[in-house]
Amino acid sequence: MQINYVSKNYKISDRFKEIIEKKLVKLEKYFNKNFDVKVNCIEQGDRQKLEVSVNADGMFFRSEVEGDNMFNNIDLALPKVERQIVKLCNKTKSRNIKEIESSLEFLDEMPKFDPYKVVKTKRFELDPMTLEDAQFNMDMLGHSFFVFLNAKTGEVNILYRRSDGDLGLIELDY
Repeated sequence: MQINYVSKNYKISDRFKEIIEKKLVKLEKYFNKNFDVKVNCIEQGDRQKLEVSVNADGMFFRSEVEGDNMFNNIDLALPKVERQIVKLCNKTKSRNIKEIESSLEFLDEMPKFDPYKVVKTKRFELDPMTLEDAQFNMDMLGHSFFVFLNAKTGEVNILYRRSDGDLGLIELDY
């Protein structure tokens, strides 16, 4: 397991690293030993945000928690990651569910997941447009994302509204 720490306006102490490493080692039972974890610590005024990203065996799990204390954030973020791992294992049936249920580290009980089903399919042509046109169309439709063909690059892009209210742009590599 490789852990990378990134911080912004927050001093990551050795004690904090020690606690993170001790807790993250419990995730090794779900993956082979070669997985990467990125721990991002951000302090914004009196709020502290912890982002934990796990990249293992081609799978990606992420948790983001914001609170008053970074040490408390650890105890909130890791159950979210474990819930995502369990959900994937449940969905793919790649591991014995009884085995997973008996080895939960951060969750008190096995979460119940109802499988989602596709209830609607849409097809549409992508007309080339600028980023500003895509933003206008997204706002006019009232959607939180918009798929468009970027007139400047000729590539398919996805414009989305972030949780902080700003916009994000996904540029696809395929």
